[in-house]
Amino acid sequence: MTSKFDPRLTPARPDLAADFLQGKLEAKAFVAGQANRVKQPLAGLYAAADEQTQLQTELLFGEEFVVYERKNNWVWGQASRDGFVGYVRADALAVGLPKPDHWVCALRTPLYQWPDLKAPVSGFLHQNSLVAVLGQDDHYVDTGAGWVHVGDIKPDGDWRADFVQTALDYLHAPYVWGGRSSIGLDCSALVQNALMAAGLPCLRDSDMQEANLGAPVQLADDLSNLRRGDLLFWKGHVGLMVDAKTLLHANAHHMATAAEPVAGAIARIKKTAGPVQSVRRFKAVKE
Repeated sequence: MTSKFDPRLTPARPDLAADFLQGKLEAKAFVAGQANRVKQPLAGLYAAADEQTQLQTELLFGEEFVVYERKNNWVWGQASRDGFVGYVRADALAVGLPKPDHWVCALRTPLYQWPDLKAPVSGFLHQNSLVAVLGQDDHYVDTGAGWVHVGDIKPDGDWRADFVQTALDYLHAPYVWGGRSSIGLDCSALVQNALMAAGLPCLRDSDMQEANLGAPVQLADDLSNLRRGDLLFWKGHVGLMVDAKTLLHANAHHMATAAEPVAGAIARIKKTAGPVQSVRRFKAVKE
């Protein structure tokens, strides 16, 4: 058998693969996965069991990661939320954590050691992190990892309607390849974060997003048919329209998430990544 599966989304190596892939591709062994959850604010996911290699993406607190191999303080497996496959430090995960029932809607929220605004802060949870409410008072909820303000989380299913506004919240956030939070993220993570906060599933990399999000739109030569919420794709890059003339994107030119005139951005990006490859549009976007 010849594998035509995307290795970024397929938990399979020549020596080991997920049991549900048996009969679909070749591997020396097939194993059942074990569901884990991320127990720290961010966990790096890599293509190899080495933190000195390129960061592929990050996992957020509470997200599920299905483990197929444990070896030398690393695990290899697949993120349940967006399907990304890779290696994660074993100490970033735990088995048996409570099932989340809320998500972090704030850009980031402090983890207080007890429910008081003057309590020590042990860290921050980032937008789209998943939490279980284990206790609550009038102003704070206990997540097991610390207390967060009740206004910074929402129940599952209570989404932010305007994904463009969510993306704008990341304005000036540092550009970090593979990053997925407001302390550092890349172009496709900006889109993924904004859409996830709206309850819309979104794959991780820009080519995956181009193939799966919205409907295609033929870009007018004078750019006059662009609308708020449109996604513009280049080879290896994506941005979204804030309005008919302004592009928002996390990019290496500004080394940050920046809003700029779309015509100027297209002209500049063409020099390194070529012309716009496609425009994708969602059916209903808040104007």
